[in-house]
Amino acid sequence: MAARPTWQGHLKLSLVTCPVALYTATTSAADVRFHLINPDTHNRIRMVPTDPDAGPVERSHLVRGYEVSKDEYVLFDDADFDKVRLDSTKTIAIDKFVDEAEIDRLYWDDPFFVVPEKGAGVEAFAVIRDAMQKQGKVALGQLVLRGKERQLALEVRGKGLVAYTLRAHDEVRDADDYFDDIPKVKADADMVEIAARIIAQKEADFDPTAFKDRYDDALREMIKAKTKGGKGLVDVAEPDDTNVIDLMAALKNSLKGSAGGARKPAAKKPAAKSAPRKKTA
Repeated sequence: MAARPTWQGHLKLSLVTCPVALYTATTSAADVRFHLINPDTHNRIRMVPTDPDAGPVERSHLVRGYEVSKDEYVLFDDADFDKVRLDSTKTIAIDKFVDEAEIDRLYWDDPFFVVPEKGAGVEAFAVIRDAMQKQGKVALGQLVLRGKERQLALEVRGKGLVAYTLRAHDEVRDADDYFDDIPKVKADADMVEIAARIIAQKEADFDPTAFKDRYDDALREMIKAKTKGGKGLVDVAEPDDTNVIDLMAALKNSLKGSAGGARKPAAKKPAAKSAPRKKTA
């Protein structure tokens, strides 16, 4: 496997244990990336760690510090962090199983592929995987990852597992703090009916390959234009807000416009218990 594992350790269910590796399931390799450049020299700027008293410092010489009071720090080096070892540092211990629907989507975070290490542990991995698939449940466990213990949700995907880190409760803001100030408006029933028909006409299957980052594409076009000496201006007009007076007319015109591209929705098949979770941004 070409990619390097993000983490290596063991997966444990009761007394059944097997060695596994976690691989980041997403990539940003295709993103457009920029560097800071001095426009006078066209040199790339290098970020040099600098002590306000001693001047530039080698990064390898630096340690981390926790501020206990103003300008007072407790220092930690790598050896100190190695002393903080929990069971979850090297073991994902599955301690409970839940229905996927019980986990609020706000808590789902980064996905990782869980792959068994080659050897005798593959059979133990298969037992855990197939038992999870048979029960149709999501497994919960803990793991120390990137300097922080996170709760994991693991689900079956094909021959392997996908582990999602879950945000902690205090990391998720209360939606009521934002939604309580939304004015209470009784939507017109006829307008809601027309909007529902527009939604029905736009029903489609989810296809992640159909999404293209148009902003990224626009940046590439600008880069191409500027490389050839042009200004590369990319612009688009913002739509006007729909006011209450024109709302019904806008809905009716939208319904007419949607009718041309309407298609008969495909018959919905019951989701398999092992189907991957459809995550929203």
